Amino acid sequence: MKELETRIFDIDVEEIRRKLEGLNAIKVKEENQINNIYDFKDNFLLKQKGYARIRLVEDKLNNREVVYMTTKKMLSQGTFKEMEENETIVEDKEAAERIFLSLGLELKHSIKKYRESYKLKDSLIEIDINDKSFCPFPYIEIETKSLESLKEIVNLLGYTLNDTSSKTIYEFLEERGLNKNKTAGL
Repeated sequence: MKELETRIFDIDVEEIRRKLEGLNAIKVKEENQINNIYDFKDNFLLKQKGYARIRLVEDKLNNREVVYMTTKKMLSQGTFKEMEENETIVEDKEAAERIFLSLGLELKHSIKKYRESYKLKDSLIEIDINDKSFCPFPYIEIETKSLESLKEIVNLLGYTLNDTSSKTIYEFLEERGLNKNKTAGL
């Protein structure tokens, strides 16, 4: 599946929540996540701005735990990132880990974050608050199907396309002198 995504960094979380509520956006996720990022020893996937991931989710809306196994690959990076994403729910986290390890992948990062996601029109707006040791500021990620939808959602939230970034979180952290791992591509 292809998705178009962009980010707006350094947001005021409460202000974004108020705007989303005022727009009658529907909260579809509230979760704590642990994102385990896997790659080959030489960081081949991350250097290509892709990765393999096992995500452990504490789904607070539905009071359940879910494990996702995912691969992502960047297709293009302009106004937004165009990503190819392959994802499935897995029943056995350890088996998923063993699959990645048997392919020659190794665990590179384990990143904790809190995420709230809202559906607005045909788009998904996600508020991400990472463990401060990884990323000290909150941001939103907007996933949509077209540039027109992206412009509309960004404007509804009180921003312009100039406020958005297709940079990966690692690129943004590196730009601010906060990224200790310069090869990563999330």
